[in-house]
Amino acid sequence: MLRRTALAALAAVAALTFAGCGGDSPAASSPSGNSGTASVSGTVNVFAAASLTGSFTQLGKDFEKANPGVEVVFNFVGSSALAQQINQGAPADVFASAAPKNMDQVTDKNTPTTFVQNTLEIAVPTGNPGRITGLKDFADKNKKIALCAAQVPCGAAADKVFKAVGITPQPDSLEQDVKAALTKVSLGEVDAALVYKTDVLSAKDKVEGIEFPEADKAINEYPIATLTKAPNPDGAKAFVDYVLSEQGKAVLTAAGFDAP
Repeated sequence: MLRRTALAALAAVAALTFAGCGGDSPAASSPSGNSGTASVSGTVNVFAAASLTGSFTQLGKDFEKANPGVEVVFNFVGSSALAQQINQGAPADVFASAAPKNMDQVTDKNTPTTFVQNTLEIAVPTGNPGRITGLKDFADKNKKIALCAAQVPCGAAADKVFKAVGITPQPDSLEQDVKAALTKVSLGEVDAALVYKTDVLSAKDKVEGIEFPEADKAINEYPIATLTKAPNPDGAKAFVDYVLSEQGKAVLTAAGFDAP
């Protein structure tokens, strides 16, 4: 969990909504939700999918700079684990999931908005020592393979792709979030893993990415919502508005996410 201290009072991020994001989200004309006159303070607890770690960490820093007196605290793990924690009473203000299914499992959310999309990509160690060429290698028992567990969005997406192309994968490990699968690759513990393209991009020179045409059969949509029992509802709404703003869009696009 990341903690950072904020710098100054709420700036009007207003009117700069995330282009292309539809739905009845908490996005409004201003981050505070009332003509930009209200200030936001205190701690904003954001539960976000592991694949959002890099981009949301940056958004949190930017949000704090724009809103003195605010501290953003992140909880980055698999979406399924986050949904379970929220339903068990964890003090969350915002939930950003890597799949609608896990968002649907949360019982006290406000109306979610899909804010980005993500696509799977094959990650291999630098130099591709396992000589991975495509999805067919995931069925080779002689290759060391890591996949996300089925209940995790990246695992569900991988399962959908494998079924669509008639491949039965032979994983050596099933990870509880996409970052764990990526770590296996970056450390050279496996020949390949199926992760998101944003994760390959964030790993920089630690891994290499291999695109495959079947990836478009399982595009992940990411919904975000404030929670009805949020300890800091004003802060929650302001943060979601920031994610959906032009500033938020720029950070997410740079991280490799696509607009919905």
